[in-house]
Amino acid sequence: MRIFVRLLSTLLGLAVAVAGALLALEVGWHWWRPAEAPLIVPWRDWQASLSTVNWTAGPVRLVAALVAVAGLVLLLFAASARRRAVRLTDPAEEVSVTTTPRSLARLVGRHVRAEDNVTGASVTASAKKVRVRATSRLSTEGELRPELLATVRSLIDDVPLARKPKVSVVVDSPKDRR
Repeated sequence: MRIFVRLLSTLLGLAVAVAGALLALEVGWHWWRPAEAPLIVPWRDWQASLSTVNWTAGPVRLVAALVAVAGLVLLLFAASARRRAVRLTDPAEEVSVTTTPRSLARLVGRHVRAEDNVTGASVTASAKKVRVRATSRLSTEGELRPELLATVRSLIDDVPLARKPKVSVVVDSPKDRR
């Protein structure tokens, strides 16, 4: 979600910059040659057609409602793009400690990859759940999964997390495919 909000804010910033540059060009052109037609945007035609529209007209109200709904949707996107932090136990009342899900996933991944018979692992972590997908060429899922589950749970118990996440482990092994 944060990527969407960053991309959207970049696009809106570029649109405002282009509109500002266009306005500067039009104003400069009008100062240089006031009697001639506008450079790019037909301002006079727009002014003539908009001067006939009343503020209480249906299209004006529809456009205002669409702009308000779009603003609310953008506000909801921005509010949901908060930083996902994993809270750790506070060492003191005045101090709060957090870590990122990425660093928790790196910690768990390093410990899982150090286990015997594990050839690779990918880990995703959040404050609520830690998911481990390990690969092994020598052990089956039934053999390796309980060991990895115990290892990850003991590691999670050693880390001073404020809330213990659920742990799920999946082992992918060529021996299981036979």
